[in-house]
Amino acid sequence: MRLQKHLAACGVASRRACEVLIAEGRVTVNGKTATVGQSVEPGQDVILLNGKPVRPEAPVYILLNKPVGYITTSQDTHDRKTVLELLGPLGARVFPVGRLDLDAEGLLLLTNDGELSNRLMHPRYAIEKVYLVWVKGSVEDAAVRKLSTGVELDDGITGPAVAKVLRKGKRGSKLQLLLREGRKREIKRMCAAVGHPVERLKRIALAGLRLHGLPVGRWRHLEPREVEDLYQRTGMRRGAPTRPT
Repeated sequence: MRLQKHLAACGVASRRACEVLIAEGRVTVNGKTATVGQSVEPGQDVILLNGKPVRPEAPVYILLNKPVGYITTSQDTHDRKTVLELLGPLGARVFPVGRLDLDAEGLLLLTNDGELSNRLMHPRYAIEKVYLVWVKGSVEDAAVRKLSTGVELDDGITGPAVAKVLRKGKRGSKLQLLLREGRKREIKRMCAAVGHPVERLKRIALAGLRLHGLPVGRWRHLEPREVEDLYQRTGMRRGAPTRPT
């Protein structure tokens, strides 16, 4: 098994993040600094991260209603609040699937299932993400058409979005956007490009998951049926684990 895939399966981080850890020289295999892509034999090779053994953990799946003012990362060098501070002790490491900016809010999935996380973020699976977006100005049909067909950004044209105007006025409008890709700060850049800077951003759905009244700052474990649905959406197709007690 590839080392980064094994680390992800053990709940260290997503596969991409594990590749970064390996590249930074923080992982050793049998006493030697590891390299990205090398093969390992789980249960036989001695694999350490930051000098500590890496062992598989029971899978954990958390749905969080993220408040504004928390960063979507496990640690922060600028002493800002992280989403992990909202969870308390879980008995297992978890990491965010994707990200929401410091000033964004809403649905955030956290897990230690590295393979599922990798697939949910990979463009190949075109996972749906739905946002409520409050923007400046009155959004007219021309702007909606641009959002719906693709917006030219500095890193290329975006994929088509499903855009709806929920409310509009001279000073501001409220939109609903459904996207299937996940570029950095994509919604903010898209809306700015069509002349309507974002004032507030809230994610309300991800891969079929919804908040359903979950209060801001609170979290819950996913139900087994929800985990199974995520597996099916990403082609993993295996039995969902029972929810931790």
